[in-house]
Amino acid sequence: MTKSLKSWWDRFLFLDRGILPTKRLIILLLILSIGFFLSLSILSWELMIGLNLFMIIGSLVDLLFSPNKKQLAAKRKLQAEMERGLPTTINIEVTNNSTFGLSYRLIDGIPGSFTQPFPISGRISGETTSRITYVTRAMERGDYQMNKIYFRYKSYLGLWEKQFTFTVSNEVKVIPDLSETRQYLENAQKFLLHEGVKIRKQQTGAGEFSKIRSYVVGDDPRTINWRQTAKLQEVMTNEYEPEHGKYITILLDCGRIMGAELKNGNRLERAMESAITVATAALQNGDYVSFLAFSTDVKVFVPAGKGMAHLQTILHAIYNVKVDAAESNYGAVLSYLETMQKKRSLLLLFSDIHTFLREESMLIYLRKLRQRHYFLMVGIRDATLYKRIDENPTTVQTSMLKSMTQQQMLVKKKEKQKWEKQGLMMVEADEDKLAITAVSYYINIMNRNLL
Repeated sequence: MTKSLKSWWDRFLFLDRGILPTKRLIILLLILSIGFFLSLSILSWELMIGLNLFMIIGSLVDLLFSPNKKQLAAKRKLQAEMERGLPTTINIEVTNNSTFGLSYRLIDGIPGSFTQPFPISGRISGETTSRITYVTRAMERGDYQMNKIYFRYKSYLGLWEKQFTFTVSNEVKVIPDLSETRQYLENAQKFLLHEGVKIRKQQTGAGEFSKIRSYVVGDDPRTINWRQTAKLQEVMTNEYEPEHGKYITILLDCGRIMGAELKNGNRLERAMESAITVATAALQNGDYVSFLAFSTDVKVFVPAGKGMAHLQTILHAIYNVKVDAAESNYGAVLSYLETMQKKRSLLLLFSDIHTFLREESMLIYLRKLRQRHYFLMVGIRDATLYKRIDENPTTVQTSMLKSMTQQQMLVKKKEKQKWEKQGLMMVEADEDKLAITAVSYYINIMNRNLL
């Protein structure tokens, strides 16, 4: 395609500046042409050509009653950060400094990974500023640049349409979906549920002393404070809470297997959102949190920090992490972690359990780490695998598939038991319950004082 032809093609595709005929003008010329064709025996060729030229030149006069491109200005207003998959409102203010009103169609030059609710139509009166609002969703995390706003507006009679491109630059960061994090901050109790049972188990008298309160049915009698009971003539009990200031190290696998698509994003997206929720719970409880994302090598490492402000440090470090096409190198990552994390901590790994179990060499590294740290791995349950096991076979082929799936599940359970005997705990959850499961296990470990 030549340069001039590409320019014309871009013009019709809403990607260039220029003047284009509207449907109204084309229909008007078509009707006029049909009328001339039916009147060939009455009108001369000279008269028909003259009438056509008069019609075209007369329509061009209509352009004088539309704003000049220099009389139009636009600016875009949006948040500096957007969350993946959540609706975000973007405002565009278009100022018309001329005395003529206009009817417009607008396409914003947002990235292709954003939902595209375009074109947007409307009308702007003369000497006014109009706010154009639309809602979009960013489907992929990362840094994005918005530079163009493509604008078309009609003349007074609507015979011609002018096309203009505003250059408006904005930068936006698309971070992980923090809906589950906000839910935890609003109602932490719902994240203390695992398989329908509240996690309350805690070693008697273990942890930090919190307060003295009245004894209620169900309290451990060993926690009764007899001195306060004698003083107040009322049974009082000591209340303890898990010790704060523990170290939590979150490991996020970014290898090939984490790119598997789920109902809402891929495995990496769901694991990252759950990891951030666990980090929020730990930071709110006063623990130290460090974060490590890896594949063939360490991609991001955030040293241990304390306080909710550290959550922003983690977010800004990992929001642009992508899935790699290579397999993860667990050995190199765990060796790196051994040198970086000297203090005893909870190692919380988000990865695929089935892939991890096939790495026999990992057992050597983890046995060594287990002497100093507490290891817990959280993975996403393979919904297709469980669906295949639960289905009722009706043909020989489906029976064979179910039998092979059951055999694969038995091998997986056997390997998992072997690792758990070494003190390396593993748990799987559905994608929509991954954050709840991870936070629930974290709270359970803290309550039982396993660190």
